[in-house]
Amino acid sequence: MAVEIYTKVTCGFCMRAKMLLEHKQVQYTEIKIDTDTALREKMIKRSKGAYTVPQIFINDHHVGGCDDLYALHAQNRLDTLLQE
Repeated sequence: MAVEIYTKVTCGFCMRAKMLLEHKQVQYTEIKIDTDTALREKMIKRSKGAYTVPQIFINDHHVGGCDDLYALHAQNRLDTLLQE
């Protein structure tokens, strides 16, 4: 399982998303886009136009942002996605 999360340092939603992943003991790769426009452009392309952070990918599946991650968790679908 590979989890990637694009973030900015001062982003509260990024912190919330990482807290949920850490609570679930999920290892993830954090990609900080604060000062790297190339990484930001890559994120936008991968997410098909989403430019806000966080943008979360699980096994190359675009989950979306923090609210989307918490919605999957509330629907009991996050664990299933993490186990694929």
